[in-house]
Amino acid sequence: MMQFYKKRDFGSFISDTFNFFKLYGKNYFKNYLLINGLLLTLIVVVTVFGFRNLFGQMMGSNLDGQSSYFEQYFEDNMAIFIVTVILVFLLYSALMIVNFLFPVFYAKRVSEGNFKIKTDDILGDFKKNAGKIFKLYLGLTFLVIPASVIIFGISYILIFILIGLVVILFVAPTLFNVITFLTYDYFNSNRGFFESLSYSIRSQFSYKNGRESSPYWKYWGASIIFVIMYYVISMVFTMVPMFMYLGTITTSTPDAGFEHNPMEGSFGVIIFVIYGISSLIMMLFMNLLYINSGLMYYDSRTDLHQQVELAEIDTIGNNE
Repeated sequence: MMQFYKKRDFGSFISDTFNFFKLYGKNYFKNYLLINGLLLTLIVVVTVFGFRNLFGQMMGSNLDGQSSYFEQYFEDNMAIFIVTVILVFLLYSALMIVNFLFPVFYAKRVSEGNFKIKTDDILGDFKKNAGKIFKLYLGLTFLVIPASVIIFGISYILIFILIGLVVILFVAPTLFNVITFLTYDYFNSNRGFFESLSYSIRSQFSYKNGRESSPYWKYWGASIIFVIMYYVISMVFTMVPMFMYLGTITTSTPDAGFEHNPMEGSFGVIIFVIYGISSLIMMLFMNLLYINSGLMYYDSRTDLHQQVELAEIDTIGNNE
């Protein structure tokens, strides 16, 4: 059993994140895959059959210096392309909502003492909070994410004067924590969207009681560790299908010309399936970042630490 509402230091965030999955990982990922499985399958199928030929024409024509062929192909298949983009957008939106909120609902149930969580329990949380989820989606889509993109974009531009690299190392983990804190607080408190947004920003730099030292550095330190791990692993899984594709290009006959499309046939399907599997693995790994940030949120809720400790003492007394 893990205690959620308590003070943690830098090392505890990392060790407790792995401990969380050691204790609850089997049940967690079982429910996660059951809920996300259909959406993931639909996305892979739509992407494979909707974009395979398009990417093949794009890569093939560019390699042969025949961009006009790609433009003609794009114009001839505009309707299919638009429908595919809309389907992928809707499916990805649904997937991102489920993927982002699943850790929040799961951790909330575990923190409340529910250790035998079923898929129906999590689905029930989604249905019960449908209105709040819609408001969160609007707030993130039209306010938080655009603001984050602007801030991150400015930091990226600063790379040209070198200081940007340092700025991004601080901005990226902090923005990620603000967004996840917002989500955790929105569904773990009675605050509205803007109140939770305000809390998520303030809690990065100070505890609510204002008497303890700033938690920023331990939050940032734990986050950057997992961000670096995620980046390294994602690079590995991204490079595998890319090398396979480049290997096919270099071994194909030089006179194949534009007619040769390496993305056609079974090879194109294999490439997209590998990308699909890679995406699934990276989505699974993202749960470490979500849970790690969730533990930071529970650390920030000092107003509930003592209440939980007293409740646990009462429980021990009753058991005796």
